[in-house]
Amino acid sequence: MKRVRRTEMVEHLSEQQLDEAINEAQKADETRLVRRLCFIKNVSFGDTDKMAARRVGASQPTGGRWLKAWNEGGIDGLRPSFAGGRPAKLSPEQFDEFFELLEDGQPWTPQEIEDLLWDRYGVTYDRAHLARILRSDGMQY
Repeated sequence: MKRVRRTEMVEHLSEQQLDEAINEAQKADETRLVRRLCFIKNVSFGDTDKMAARRVGASQPTGGRWLKAWNEGGIDGLRPSFAGGRPAKLSPEQFDEFFELLEDGQPWTPQEIEDLLWDRYGVTYDRAHLARILRSDGMQY
């Protein structure tokens, strides 16, 4: 028979407090935190790390990281610690200027847009991503 290893969980909150924290995170649209708190709730009800992670659609190693973060920092330890992805290549002001240039000189070919970005700002974008950027400002590519 396979031996099940369980990692100890520090009880920072009661069951009721954990439910309240989940509800607050849902109201604040913190979906990542909700998922992690649901994982913690499943572990508190007796699930193994692996089973609790599976229930919320995460891998066992991810569940282990979440449990360690919970044990060390409670709810604050579970909050995502990133700013939301890779920083933009252009500042908001540069994007505004870029869109103004495009609007003033339409129509542009895809190659001309890429050349403009390189010549003026020294950046390149994949064509598919460039199309998303332009659509976000209501333009077509």
